Amino acid sequence: MVATLPEEAPPEPVPPTVAADPARLTHAPAELWDNTSRIDFTAWPARGSRVKDKNLLGRALSVWTRPPTGTHVSPAPATSVAAPSDAPQLLYAGNVSDRAVVLLYDGQRLARYSESLSSAGHAALTVARVDDADVTTAAAVALGTVDGGARYLIAPWITEVQIRDLSRPDVLAHPLRVAKDGVTETVPTWSAAGDCDSRPALQLRSSDRIAEHHAFLLAGLGDLTPVHLTYTPLPGHGSPPARAPREATGTAALLAWAHQECGLGSLRGTGARAVNAWDFAEQNLPDGGGHALWTCARTDTWQGSGNVTVTLRTVQDATDAPADVVARARSTAACSRFGQHIVAFTGWRSPKGRWYALVAGSRAVTDIAVSGDITASKAGRTLALPADGRPRIKVSARLATGGRLTSIGPPIHAARP
Repeated sequence: MVATLPEEAPPEPVPPTVAADPARLTHAPAELWDNTSRIDFTAWPARGSRVKDKNLLGRALSVWTRPPTGTHVSPAPATSVAAPSDAPQLLYAGNVSDRAVVLLYDGQRLARYSESLSSAGHAALTVARVDDADVTTAAAVALGTVDGGARYLIAPWITEVQIRDLSRPDVLAHPLRVAKDGVTETVPTWSAAGDCDSRPALQLRSSDRIAEHHAFLLAGLGDLTPVHLTYTPLPGHGSPPARAPREATGTAALLAWAHQECGLGSLRGTGARAVNAWDFAEQNLPDGGGHALWTCARTDTWQGSGNVTVTLRTVQDATDAPADVVARARSTAACSRFGQHIVAFTGWRSPKGRWYALVAGSRAVTDIAVSGDITASKAGRTLALPADGRPRIKVSARLATGGRLTSIGPPIHAARP
């Protein structure tokens, strides 16, 4: 007879009075980031001029534990605003412009509490998921908006803070002033749509004690944490292995992002964590249309899902001209390490006014088949077929592995010549 062990009792919930006690807040040592293999929010020390203000900290904890009526609570997508299960870690407490701000971390979420310095009430609480944050996605947090911009608290492992305009890839980044407590000067925020003439992004560099020559880009879209921008270059010739995303600070990466940045404004409030721009195919267009690049921009969110946008641009386009959107897909593994193959198509009108069906596949595509208004098949990764007007077609592709692949999403609109 086999004895059964009694089930382990679930842990007792921490009383709200305990989680709301400022005396129980945890604090990381100032140099913990330099002596740990876990480089994330757990390594942030408490900073700011009011880290010992128990009244302010008590109000912040009380609001997170039991938000009173009238408190503006803003959860990020798929984020619970429930009280922390234990006393959280203090990351910041200080004054930012006309508000007092407290930043707390419970191991899975960030909570930013703010209150007006000039009048009673007007408290606000923003809570966002940051589970599995790393050296890049835990590198900066927005403390609040000031005069149309945002001020960020920078991670202690960042040794260089610059700002650059994504719409001007040929213009060097310039230094951004950072106070002794890690708070930046104001950085302009992005609008959800419309004017794309200027798209400021943070360019940060990690301490060489973490990684040598490690610079990366973060785009502040109005959320609690800015979005990490990366880039995957075109595949090499022949049958090269898949290339991994890299930091978007090189010449080709900055040029790709100059054509992609206008679409980033639509990610505001979506819980975006990182966006990778993958140049998956190149193609010479007919009728003097020039050399084209196909890009799949994949947005990964803190909640785990991912969305993709496929675009087409030519080398003849102006540096900051938005790439043409040709397809979209939501909640997909496409263009990630779990979905490394893609084929896409669009209708395109050449400079001579002729219509074509353009098709392009990623490195493992060996041949393409088209049906509908046009019927054709061809070995290779790209195809340009004459069409009588805007083509309506279906596309499939064969992979080097023998598998089949269908095109991603329906075409959005015809690409411009």
